[in-house]
Amino acid sequence: MHGRAVGGEERRYTETMVLERIDGPQDIKGCTDEELNILAGEIRDFLVQKTSCTGGHLASNLGVVELTMALYLAFDFPRDKVIWDVGHQSYTHKILSGRKDAFDELRQFRGISGFPKRRESPFDAFDTGHSSTSISAGLGMAQGRDVRGEDYHVVSVIGDGALTGGMAYEALNNAARLNTNFIIVLNDNNMSISENVGGMNKYLNSIRTATVYNAVKNAVQAVLEKIPFVGVRLLKLLRTTKSSIKQLLIPGMLFENMGITYLGPIDGHDIKRLRKTLAAAKRVPRAVLVHVMTRKGKGYAPAEEDPAKFHGVDPFDPETGLPKTPKANPSYTKVFSDKLCALAKEDPSIAAVTAAMPDGTGLAAFAKAFPGRFFDVGIAEAHGVTSAAGMAAAGLRPVVAIYSSFLQRGFDQVIHDVCIQNLPVVFAIDRAGLVGSDGETHQGIFDISYLSALPNMTVMAPKNRWELERMLEFALSYTAPIAVRYPRGESYQGLETFDAPIELGKGEVIYRESGVALLALGSMVSTAEHVREKLKTAGVRVSLANMRFAKPWDAGLVDSLAADHDMFVTMEENVLQGGMGLAITAYIHQYHPEKRVVNVGLPDSYVEHGDVSVLRSALGIDSDSIVDKLLPVIMGGAANQNRACQ
Repeated sequence: MHGRAVGGEERRYTETMVLERIDGPQDIKGCTDEELNILAGEIRDFLVQKTSCTGGHLASNLGVVELTMALYLAFDFPRDKVIWDVGHQSYTHKILSGRKDAFDELRQFRGISGFPKRRESPFDAFDTGHSSTSISAGLGMAQGRDVRGEDYHVVSVIGDGALTGGMAYEALNNAARLNTNFIIVLNDNNMSISENVGGMNKYLNSIRTATVYNAVKNAVQAVLEKIPFVGVRLLKLLRTTKSSIKQLLIPGMLFENMGITYLGPIDGHDIKRLRKTLAAAKRVPRAVLVHVMTRKGKGYAPAEEDPAKFHGVDPFDPETGLPKTPKANPSYTKVFSDKLCALAKEDPSIAAVTAAMPDGTGLAAFAKAFPGRFFDVGIAEAHGVTSAAGMAAAGLRPVVAIYSSFLQRGFDQVIHDVCIQNLPVVFAIDRAGLVGSDGETHQGIFDISYLSALPNMTVMAPKNRWELERMLEFALSYTAPIAVRYPRGESYQGLETFDAPIELGKGEVIYRESGVALLALGSMVSTAEHVREKLKTAGVRVSLANMRFAKPWDAGLVDSLAADHDMFVTMEENVLQGGMGLAITAYIHQYHPEKRVVNVGLPDSYVEHGDVSVLRSALGIDSDSIVDKLLPVIMGGAANQNRACQ
């Protein structure tokens, strides 16, 4: 299957040794130490083979194989509860809990999710997908357990990258007051998606390198245990003074100082030691943090060499690690990256902010070219937004590059710190619209709605790669808050010759006829092209307008088209509720009540995982589905009634 497997061995995944016997959580407990080591290798082979076919989160899952196995050895799931922060490292958990045979449909439509889902299995105690949440959720679950008088263990697994998020500290602050057992496992691999930054990373580095303390502690304990009679009493006395010893030998001891018992650091790939430490953690009558050091991508050479690249992967060749289907055109992320660097070269006031995703947002090139103007805030979107507001107030032109679903985490700051002060912060919103296989927590289908509700905010969306470049130019010349949203994946190469100058709140008419007017925004412009072609084949006269702005949208364009069009069709890759389409509908009802309106958008629901093309068809926003719904209306099936295509 792949020639660079665990330990450099040549091994193909055949499911013939230990893994084939793992059908539920109790099966691993019957394995010998030798079989556990074999199982770890087989799981890694299984993960590489399966994700090479389906895509998924690979490096993070390879890093926690032994940790997950130790959790299953030490606890009784699902009676005990494990909560995975983010959850993209839960594949081994799914294998050991009996979902191994479902991995051929991993992240596929109606298949198993790449994240924990309560509706999928009782072993998934809490739905996750965004970072820095597991301690809060686990603490709440432990409190619920205690209030109800129940008896089970709660384990929250959190990465060192997630500790750059402020929510984790709020949870630690409250967990320190707990008087019953609550276990936090810190999975420390010195990575989030990209390399970690900030003070917590420096602090953990000091612990990682503080081998003196553990060596002394273990040596002293071994000697005292051998002394008859007094040895045990001396050991107990020593334990009562362990805090002061740790203060001398390990800088800070943040967790102990907060009142959280600290165990570690320990090798996260040593199953026996992990199991022993977790068993000890179960006996602590308060919050306890187990510090585990792992290697992201362990066991698969390409992922070990470049864990950021293999954080989330499309289907790839397991022999080489290269994608099976290379991209033909540059992604919108690459177009944004190149243009921002070009603009920053000419304007020294342009700065860039990312929340632990310089690679995913395309800002890695900016960071290399302009390190003094690049700011990675860690997984701290709220802080990132407010710090950008401060930059704008100080005279810079900050660009906050962030995924649509992650910008939700800084929504209050967008309102309070950016929009109320009307500061010129540019939001470059990547992954806007359907993103596919990551599912509900990652679909970028709400940003038009939540941003359009804010006074002083302007929202744009480009129809193709060239319009994204011009919109970025426009945004950086604008003197108020402004957002440019663009989808994941390859940039659209069509409609290059349609390039009317960008003016605030103005759209452009691409094709002008009469009868039916398609009012499309962003990624839906290319879909509208296909809808127009198919309707014309059916004998329908169709105009197509690129709205460009979701807010303020072009009322003058609508008025102009109302003169010779009987029907308007709004098209956006966003939920209908609070979107551009319903705002236009209200306007038409008021000023052109004789016109029919059809709204094409996403339903008032969360969208599960699956290939984007499959999701678009299932949700009725692909060209064939839209045409099938429009033709009966156009041909007189529901005159003068407003319809919603959902």
